[in-house]
Amino acid sequence: MVFRHLMTGIEVADCEFDNTLYPKLINNLSATHFTPIDIAIKAAQYLVDVPGVKVLDIGSGAGKFCMIGAARTEGHFTGIEQRLGLHQLAKQISKKCSLTNIEFIHANITAVDFSQYQAFYFYNSFFENIAPIDKIDNTIVLKRELYQTYTTYVKCQLKSMPIGTRLVTYFSSYDEVPESYKMVSRIKLEKLTLWEKKHD
Repeated sequence: MVFRHLMTGIEVADCEFDNTLYPKLINNLSATHFTPIDIAIKAAQYLVDVPGVKVLDIGSGAGKFCMIGAARTEGHFTGIEQRLGLHQLAKQISKKCSLTNIEFIHANITAVDFSQYQAFYFYNSFFENIAPIDKIDNTIVLKRELYQTYTTYVKCQLKSMPIGTRLVTYFSSYDEVPESYKMVSRIKLEKLTLWEKKHD
């Protein structure tokens, strides 16, 4: 029902989405770590400027952004997540809800070749390494040095993408955004920024 409503443009509240799809333990993480529905829709619609665009969600958690994007656009969404439990939950929900234009990969971001994708979404998924008070759980190693390692990797990968590549950041300090990407729009109160690569 949730995805049927999303597909037809009927408004869905975050609490309805989270309560319907996620167990309570995961549901409690949503307000801090998962993209709100209205933000996900705006981001996905910007990233999928033509049908079939392959979007990578960098640190997809329990899959909320990818599932909303898959329901509301004609893009193909891939989520990369290093926490096995969140990865498995995302796969389980998307399969149960018959979302076909979606895929979830269990891996560290440094194992991903960005050239396989055409657009990117980043909700500051490395921030846990420098602010562990907001950490999701204890299943992965968190270190301050990893923030720089992951950020540098993402920045280098984005830099290598072709002109015209679209990127959306949410609650980001922009450390991962190369200078070749120019801000198209910023919604300050929502901390949402839309980018496009303009030059090499």
